[in-house]
Amino acid sequence: MIRTVFPRTLAAVCLATALALTGCTDASQQGSSGSSASGSASPASNDALIDSIKKDDAIAKLVPADIAKNGTLTIGSDATYAPAEFVGSDGKTIIGYDVDYAEAMAKLMGINVKFSNATFDTLIPSVGTKYDMAISSFTITAEREKQVNLVSYFQAGMAKAVQKGNPKKVPADSLCGFTVAVETGTSEEASANEQSKECTAAGKKAVNVLSYKAQTDATTNVIGGKADVSYADSMIIAYSIEQTNGKLEPLGGITDAEPFGVAVGKNDTQLAKAVQAATQKLIDDGSMKKILATWGNESGMIKTSEINPTVK
Repeated sequence: MIRTVFPRTLAAVCLATALALTGCTDASQQGSSGSSASGSASPASNDALIDSIKKDDAIAKLVPADIAKNGTLTIGSDATYAPAEFVGSDGKTIIGYDVDYAEAMAKLMGINVKFSNATFDTLIPSVGTKYDMAISSFTITAEREKQVNLVSYFQAGMAKAVQKGNPKKVPADSLCGFTVAVETGTSEEASANEQSKECTAAGKKAVNVLSYKAQTDATTNVIGGKADVSYADSMIIAYSIEQTNGKLEPLGGITDAEPFGVAVGKNDTQLAKAVQAATQKLIDDGSMKKILATWGNESGMIKTSEINPTVK
């Protein structure tokens, strides 16, 4: 499950708002904007938690002098990936658990943050020049680690959801004979089609794959009973369960989980160390779990933050 240069479309960004029958603005049509984790745009709030975090002198000393002097950490993000980073209902404020995490991290460093919205493919090339760092659900890969330092903070994979109570009795380990709703072009669509071939090869019923251009449509059709299972990235599934107020429940666990990382300039090892130290403290003191839980994604917790974990 790798986020590529083809990020989630507007429909995925609008998951919560579409379910609430409200509007949403395509983040790719917005200009760059500063953001904070606060604001009435957010359907979830970690404001009180973030406000309670105090500067950690040991972590603050790790922050590069130029950033500390400026007092602001500039962060690039492609705000099209709810609930990690997306544009709120005000049409301009970037919100999500990545934003809350960045603000909590900055509080430990004793500085502020400013988020800028940009397309996914421009982010990593702009780290170290336009931005101090980028946070945008980057799956950590060896190839990306050649371009930037990546500090792990989260993990995600593939996951499934069914109607509350699993009335169709879908087993967690097989999709054979069931109708599966997926978003077009995703890893899950490819996986469902591959599993269908395996089912028929084994003499079982094929998987009926319903592919939708909008993840919201996939979710809605599971709630309505047209499909038996929703199959998507684990953070999307977790958020859909959170936003549908108990109409959905998870089926099985997360598969093919991989770590996500904060991208820091390849030569900026000092900032990478500051990010790693701040992230580990948020993990150890329980703040990270609370931040993720607010967005229905505590299942993405990791125990240890590392710098370039694929390079050993």
